[in-house]
Order: sequence, then structure tokens, then C-alpha cells
Amino acid sequence: MSDVRHVLVLPDRDAAEEVAEALGERFGVTEEPQLVRDALAGEDDAEDAQWLVVVEDPEARVDGAALDAFVADWDGWREEAD
Repeated sequence: MSDVRHVLVLPDRDAAEEVAEALGERFGVTEEPQLVRDALAGEDDAEDAQWLVVVEDPEARVDGAALDAFVADWDGWREEAD
């Protein structure tokens, strides 16, 4: 069994916070997701930052396709993480 980490990319902080809050209800995520501000390359303006929601999934219980559909509701997407 290998540790799995899902990285969800959201357009703004509000969306990231909503996704982080909803993850527990929707997917039974027990660990608090980590929110990370990801400034776009070459951009200094805070408005040009994406937000990442990092979800630790040590038992690989969360279905990636279901996460894709879930995060799309907030105009986000999931990236593969090592």
C-alpha cells in the first residue's frame, strides 16, 4: 500500500476553502486538507494566484475520477502528485 496525495488546483482562495470543507462530507477525508497559495510564474499580483488543496489519502480510498468531477464544480482540476 503506497501513500497517495491528491493535489486539487482552484482558481481562488474562497473556492479552495469551500472544497477543503466539502471534502470531508463528500469523501470522508479525515485529515485536514492543506491549503497552499500557488503564485503563477512571473505574476506578483495576489489576484493571479491559484490555490492548491493537498489531500493526503494514505489508504488510497478516494477515487480520482470522482475527485475530478467534484473539483470541476469550482472550476478546478486535480493534478497527479508523487
